[in-house]
Amino acid sequence: MAEKSKSVLIPVVAAAVFAGLGRMVLQKIKADRAARSSNVAAPLDDKTRAWISEVVRTPRQ
Repeated sequence: MAEKSKSVLIPVVAAAVFAGLGRMVLQKIKADRAARSSNVAAPLDDKTRAWISEVVRTPRQ
C-alpha cells in the first residue's frame, strides 16, 4: 500500500480562515464599544426629523 501524502496546505488555509474570522470579530467588538462610548446617535429635533422624512419619501429621478 502506498503511504498517504501529508498535505500541509489544508491546515494552513484553515488556520488562515479562522485567524481572519477572529480578527473580524475583534474589530466588530472594538467598533461596537467605540460607538457605544460616543454619542453619535443623539436624539433628533423635529426640524431634522422632518427633513429626513422628506428626503426619504421624495422619489429620485
